[in-house]
Amino acid sequence: MSKNLRGLSERKGLNPGIFKEIAEAAKNERTDNHEILNKIAGKNLIGKSSVLGASTFYEFLREEHLSKKVFICNGTACLTSGKQKKLKDDLLSHFREDEIGTVTCLGHCHSNNAFMHDHKTLIFEEKAELKNLLNQTDPLKPVFFTGTNAGNPALLGETGDIHEYYRILTDYLADIEKAIEEIIKSGLRGRGGAGFSFSAKKQASRAAEGPRKYVVCNADEGDPGAFSDKWLLEERPHSVLFGMMASGMITGSDTGIVYIRGEYPESVKSVRKAVRDLEDAGLAGAGCRGAGFCFEFHVVEGMGAYICGEETSLLNSIEGLRPEVRTRPPFPATYGLFGKPTILSNVETFANIRYILKEGGEAYAALGTEKSPGSKLVSLDGGFNKPGLYEIKMGTPLRFVFDELGGGTKYPVKAFQVGGPLGGIIPSSRVDELTLDFESFSREGFLLGHAGVVSIPEDFPLINFIKHLFEFTSAESCGKCFPCRIGSTRGTEMLSSAIRDGEKIDRQLFDDLLETMQLGSLCALGGGLPLPVRNALKYFEPELSGFFR
Repeated sequence: MSKNLRGLSERKGLNPGIFKEIAEAAKNERTDNHEILNKIAGKNLIGKSSVLGASTFYEFLREEHLSKKVFICNGTACLTSGKQKKLKDDLLSHFREDEIGTVTCLGHCHSNNAFMHDHKTLIFEEKAELKNLLNQTDPLKPVFFTGTNAGNPALLGETGDIHEYYRILTDYLADIEKAIEEIIKSGLRGRGGAGFSFSAKKQASRAAEGPRKYVVCNADEGDPGAFSDKWLLEERPHSVLFGMMASGMITGSDTGIVYIRGEYPESVKSVRKAVRDLEDAGLAGAGCRGAGFCFEFHVVEGMGAYICGEETSLLNSIEGLRPEVRTRPPFPATYGLFGKPTILSNVETFANIRYILKEGGEAYAALGTEKSPGSKLVSLDGGFNKPGLYEIKMGTPLRFVFDELGGGTKYPVKAFQVGGPLGGIIPSSRVDELTLDFESFSREGFLLGHAGVVSIPEDFPLINFIKHLFEFTSAESCGKCFPCRIGSTRGTEMLSSAIRDGEKIDRQLFDDLLETMQLGSLCALGGGLPLPVRNALKYFEPELSGFFR
């Protein structure tokens, strides 16, 4: 069935795709929006249930969301900062209780005071500023720290003239094998999760047969605590677009799709402007005047679903299908968007490509270690004295990152969650034993992931933090597999009863639940949750033991 729907979606194409039509219809405030959805199903020969199922999946398209006027970030970093209550109290002076909703995550983990209004992300410190802020058409950008220990950083450098920036592609156009060789030498690993070899993905897609191939940038990885993607999309969008274009040149694709999470409205605007600039300069799009290679970009705005950060769910979303996780194999490199070979990677991974092609793969690899080459963007949340974004050479001691670059923490911190809501919980006492690389984190039972750092204050109850992780997973599960969908709900129920009613949790039952989720879930959302929970149980047993029997 999915293959048939995928074929119908491909016939519709991307300009606009079925997903965009569904989103526009669902956001329509008229009472006949269901009639509009039925028309979309009819003209595309898709069942009404498929269109309705897709439209009701997304947070931003649900009726209760559409009735809200302002949204507070409830991501992990904002939760532990303790600023949410004051933010809501201040907003209540301008909005009714039923007009205020929540959203995860707005990518302002460095300030912890962000909210969304009228498709803009806003921040303020004093209540008196709020009235004027709500009426601004071009709100001020937050100020935060950036820095590096990489000398010649791969990601923080300015773009400059775009003609000069993209000119290097013509140097490799006549020798694609040379470009592949440099990427192999670089040892670049995916910067969003497990660190899979990027060159392996690229070679698999290049070798796959087919008249049509795609390049897809996953800009919907919204790990609370990580704002590196947001910064790249808004401050260095051409680094991402260049990486996609180079990937298309290598794999034989002339079409790229940037799927950006709806929680980053400024990122959507920035990337669309960068694409227009490329088209106006004749470097991409229909008016391309390139030397034998033209590439077309499509920017797709997500509608609020954390699970779309999982690559196959994202592909289903672009196709207008319900964005549930696909079983694998086949993998996207050979069976991706519309069932065609697709090179799919995340924002930071693509952003590294230009440095590799310009400076050479060996120069990039030398920034890191043998098994974790290159550098990594690290996001430090508002718990640090110098919160912000830092480009760090792989292999750097974690203590150096926290204390020398981040300036230490503003208050006593008992643990750090690194790598998003599915990342490990690192006790402060273990920081000195870790270096910033995949192997060190994995060896010690943690996860580097996006390298977003959330500070857990000394006085923040770990039991509440664990419950938050289960609630997050339950709310964001695509629902396709039982271990994730039901397991996260049962975990939330057990923890809520323990906190609220003092009901002891059966430890064996809880451990069985974690094992079932880890082994039985289709993707890392349900399968990754047990990692931080087990870290908490292991390192904070005295604090948590009273809740278990």
